[in-house]
Amino acid sequence: MHRRPATEAEAAALASAVRLRIIRLTYDRALTNKEIADRLGRDPATTLHHVRKLVATGFLVAERARSGNRGAREIPYRSTGLSWQLEGGDPEARNQAMLEAYLAEIAELPPDQVDQARLVVRVNPRELNRRLRSLLEELAAGPDDPEGQRVALYLAVYPGD
Repeated sequence: MHRRPATEAEAAALASAVRLRIIRLTYDRALTNKEIADRLGRDPATTLHHVRKLVATGFLVAERARSGNRGAREIPYRSTGLSWQLEGGDPEARNQAMLEAYLAEIAELPPDQVDQARLVVRVNPRELNRRLRSLLEELAAGPDDPEGQRVALYLAVYPGD
C-alpha cells in the first residue's frame, strides 16, 4: 500500500499516546466522549480536546447524535482508519507516542492476556521489514473475521547490538 505523507496537523495529532489510544478504542465501536474518558481514566474535558483534534484531522468521524441515559444529547465517534494510510512526521515523537500508548494499554491487562516474544536474529532488515509490513497490510486490507477476536499489535524492529 502506498501511504501518503501526513500533513503537519495530522503528524501532530498522531504524536500523542492519548490520541492513538482513542483511535484504537473507536476502531470498531463508536464511543461518546464520556465513554472514551471513562475507558482512559481521564477527565471528559481533556478527552474532548483530543477528540476534537482527531475529528479536525480526519482520524475520527462523528456519528449521528443519540439520547443518553438522562436524555442528554451524546455524539458517538468512530475511527476512520486514516492513521494506517499515512507516513511521515517527526519519527521520534511518533515512536514515543506509539510506545507510550502500548505500555498504557498492556498495563491495564492481566499478564496472561499479553502474548509477547523477543528474538534476536541475523537477517536482512529491509527484507524483514518488507515481509512484516506485507503481513500487516494484508491484515488491514482484509475483511474482519466475524468469528474473530479484536487484537492490537505493537511491533518494533531495532538493532540487536
